[in-house]
Amino acid sequence: MGEWAGETVGPDVWETCRELIPAGSVFAFLAEHRAALFPAQMFADMYPSANGRPSMPPQILAAAITLQALHGLSDFETVQELRCDLRWKAARGLGLHDMAFDPSLLAYFRRRLARSARPNRIFEAVREVVQATGVLKGRHRRALDSTVLDDAVATQDTVTQLIAAVRAVIREVPGTAEIAAARCAAHDYTDPGKPRIAWHDAQARAALVDALVTDALRLLGHLPEQELGEKAANAVGLLALVAGQDVEPAEDSDGRDGRWRITQGTAPDRMVSTVDPESRHVHKTRAHRQDGYKAHLAVEPETGLYTAVALTPGAGAEHHEAAVGLDLLADEHEPVDAFGDTAYSTGDARQALQDAGHRLLLKPAPLRAAVPGGFTLDDCRIDTTAATVTCPQGHTVPLSDPGGRHRQSTASFTDLCTGCPLRQRCTRARAGRILTIRPHHDLLTAARRQAATDPNWQAAYRRWRPPVERAVAWLVHHGNRRLRYRGTIANDTWLHTRAAALNLRRLINLGLTRTNGTWTINPATA
Repeated sequence: MGEWAGETVGPDVWETCRELIPAGSVFAFLAEHRAALFPAQMFADMYPSANGRPSMPPQILAAAITLQALHGLSDFETVQELRCDLRWKAARGLGLHDMAFDPSLLAYFRRRLARSARPNRIFEAVREVVQATGVLKGRHRRALDSTVLDDAVATQDTVTQLIAAVRAVIREVPGTAEIAAARCAAHDYTDPGKPRIAWHDAQARAALVDALVTDALRLLGHLPEQELGEKAANAVGLLALVAGQDVEPAEDSDGRDGRWRITQGTAPDRMVSTVDPESRHVHKTRAHRQDGYKAHLAVEPETGLYTAVALTPGAGAEHHEAAVGLDLLADEHEPVDAFGDTAYSTGDARQALQDAGHRLLLKPAPLRAAVPGGFTLDDCRIDTTAATVTCPQGHTVPLSDPGGRHRQSTASFTDLCTGCPLRQRCTRARAGRILTIRPHHDLLTAARRQAATDPNWQAAYRRWRPPVERAVAWLVHHGNRRLRYRGTIANDTWLHTRAAALNLRRLINLGLTRTNGTWTINPATA
């Protein structure tokens, strides 16, 4: 599989119009070095069939989706640029009169890329260029951060989700249309819209929810016994999830009602749309919520280069910043100075990063006093080795179940609090103070002390942590906070391509060139 063997239509744009392509741009760089950056063999595993060649070579499409991700364009807009813009034609190696290709070819290529064994190969290719230049040599700092990316679908309420999920089962599972027609009477499920009820009437809304959940459970309970394919199984699982995530039994005083009602509050891992089942409510702060995914970044703060990125659903402990942060640093061959905010400063994360040899400059979470302005945990003397805790008044009690760094333990001062002169500054609990000592207590205490008292730590954090915000701003610029695709896999592939394109632009600005087959940084051209 070589570089495109097809003939260009009209004169080659790069050869004839080179002086019109901005020097030092990504367009000029791809026009000159596209084959070296994206060699044909890089995509050989994606097209294993011997039955002919792909209609458009993948290395050409790789250059197209790199420019697409850099400029935040849709497939249609990308093809229009390829047809009408000399810069895009030059970057792709097209002739002046080439009409490019159908936009669906970009979606087809992205699907192949996402489902391949190496879905992030474009990011990896640019990372190999970074390594070859040595631009990160001696730069041992990595700043971690995350940002919320809005999903590409509309958030659905409970009624819309139930109707959509029932319709999906009827569509995908053979034999269910007849069952739904006979047993499901809350709605005409051939109609994708909402039922016509008095939506201002709370009783009418409650009755509709009860009827829809009842329909869903009846359908699930009467599915014909058969082996289900992937789409059918997913539809059934989705209906089971939707039928239970927003509702609870509406019991009467005797506990015998059999009705269903909307649950008070929101489930922590609530699915927000049946169109994109992996999208979630994401809280970056207590007051601000978005629907979508989390983008996680590791950035070298001097150059602004992304050393690792990842996209995850917004909910779940396994997708928390502290858990993903370990993966972002997993490919570092040498220990680094890891900078991050309080989200990365959990005890487990600190222990794992410290065991890996990294130097931690993670802002520790502040302690909350039980009484405003009162004593915190750090005002007590906690000896985890001797398993004792001494309060500010000087009372010493044993730790219950000290059990090591991975288990939580408690220290009870309840009886000793009676008549204590410091009680008003310590607790409001009627029974007295009970302290909870969490895992890795000594590690977290040392981190809080260092952050509060070490001027070198404070100076380094103030200097090297803020640049990651600039990298976040670059990532979401040009409308790229809103995702264009559905599902974690497709959006994670896009995120890596976007990061690769931004890295490539940054390298070019730093003076990236290719001399005698070697990638180098020439500061004179920056």
